[in-house]
Amino acid sequence: MEILGQLLPFVFLIAIMYFVIIRPQQQEAKKKKEMIASLKKGDKIVTGGGFIAEVYKVEEKFLKIKLNDDTIVRLEKDFVLRKFGDEA
Repeated sequence: MEILGQLLPFVFLIAIMYFVIIRPQQQEAKKKKEMIASLKKGDKIVTGGGFIAEVYKVEEKFLKIKLNDDTIVRLEKDFVLRKFGDEA
């Protein structure tokens, strides 16, 4: 019984850390993964470098994005921060 009383504060702290730190990060990662999976041609995105671009073509691991009328580049999906216009 005495050991349980000593371990109870540690179990309580671990539970608080899970609900305050770990769980919200997992939910945020899940939302971002779903957002990237839902991208389609014509969507506007913000890249990790701060560029605002339009999705030109969706590939398996990359996106072809249109930076302006003449420039189309490949971007790894991990570097998409969010859709342009979505509130962060």
